[in-house]
Amino acid sequence: MKRRDFVRRSLCAAVSSAAFTSIATKLNLAHAATPQIILGGAGSYRALVCVFLYGGNDSFNMVVPRDTPHYNIYNATRAAIALPQNSLLTLTAQNAAFDGALYGLHPSMPELAALFNQPTSPVAITANVGPLLYPINQAQYQNSSVPTPAQLFSHSDQQLFWQTPSADASGRTGWGGRLADLTTAIGQNPNLSMNISLDGENVFEAGETVIPYFVSPNGVENIDIVQDIPGWTEHQQRRAVLNALMNGPLSHPLERAYAAQFKRTVGNFEQVDAALQLPPNAPMEARFAYADANGGDYLGQQLRMVARLINRRTELSMTRQIFFVGIGGFDNHDTQLQDQAPLFASVSKGLTAFYQAMTDLSLADSVTAFTASEFGRTLTNNGDGTDHGWGGHHLVVGGAVQGGRYYGNFPSLAASNNPDNANYGQIIPTTSADQYAWTLARWYGLADTDRDLIFPNVSRFGGINHHHLDFLGA
Repeated sequence: MKRRDFVRRSLCAAVSSAAFTSIATKLNLAHAATPQIILGGAGSYRALVCVFLYGGNDSFNMVVPRDTPHYNIYNATRAAIALPQNSLLTLTAQNAAFDGALYGLHPSMPELAALFNQPTSPVAITANVGPLLYPINQAQYQNSSVPTPAQLFSHSDQQLFWQTPSADASGRTGWGGRLADLTTAIGQNPNLSMNISLDGENVFEAGETVIPYFVSPNGVENIDIVQDIPGWTEHQQRRAVLNALMNGPLSHPLERAYAAQFKRTVGNFEQVDAALQLPPNAPMEARFAYADANGGDYLGQQLRMVARLINRRTELSMTRQIFFVGIGGFDNHDTQLQDQAPLFASVSKGLTAFYQAMTDLSLADSVTAFTASEFGRTLTNNGDGTDHGWGGHHLVVGGAVQGGRYYGNFPSLAASNNPDNANYGQIIPTTSADQYAWTLARWYGLADTDRDLIFPNVSRFGGINHHHLDFLGA
């Protein structure tokens, strides 16, 4: 339980009904004071899908220079963990990289390489993104003249800062949760959360008022009267007690609040489960056939369920949705070459199958998936792996993406005299995670005039009126 929620619940449980009602009223008024914004493009469906790569993805082995001069620098720095030059999958970008290099993808990612190379590409690569408070260079970092996010290189802290609206936030609300708090859409389901997680609790989808709805890759879970409520032996007795709790006259506000939430939970289960029981979209399902083979692909199974839920958006009365999926295993301090290959294969297959599934539903332009990870890794290796870094590269996939292009600046990969090296091969980001997130939220429907309600620091980056990236149109 979050500390804030624990204190709030403990206080409410300890006081009288009258006092509880007073406190609850104040909390509700505080929530009600949050402005509500009608999303741009009301009536059209849009969805964001966050694909979180837990552990810190070494993206310097995901997007790799392949022309000989730049590859030689990469190879000299990475040494034992460098990929062979002839194994890299060619990327035919429509724009030149800032550093003049030609790039390739990890050999385990042929599906995404093929998508990137399409004439009308749905894949963008954003270079060297990370949590920042202000633009910062090597000298400013090393003499501490510009503030930086707290606890750099810490898994838990940097996961929080990647998912929150700004890298100096101390609360545990995410920019996806804040986006849902602040935005409403005409015809949106008033009971089912706009935010749905396939990978359990996360900061990204948590708002002040919005609570994400959890679904497993296999579907929704219901409360089993027989199995989940111990203490009674008779099935009918349990039903009678629950019926009294949900429908009987309840004088205590805690009882009424619990009953209301219980009803909502059961109602959401019935609605979502009924929608998922409808006949599937066969072409869409075929895209994820690989996900059940060879012991299963967890990311693919999550993305398949996201596709199924999007397919039933009409039955669920959803016009805007935010999804969260996750895959772990990227904390590769050892055996990195061995461990990265299947992880990158899962990401490539999953994002490609998901984009193709959205194409099957004629929703490719309406759904955007993007990767996130708490940090990149060090350029230098510790033998056969890498340590915690800072900036890293990310993927954005969707029909609305202005793809086949690089966004942001690729850093130097030199082992020495590297102006992008904070220390020990940890690369200073040149694009803020706030800019990356704001670009996605803007496409989702957040107006430019409302930007600072969620991203108060983003105006520190970019030009006077251009603080977002260009990989998505408005």
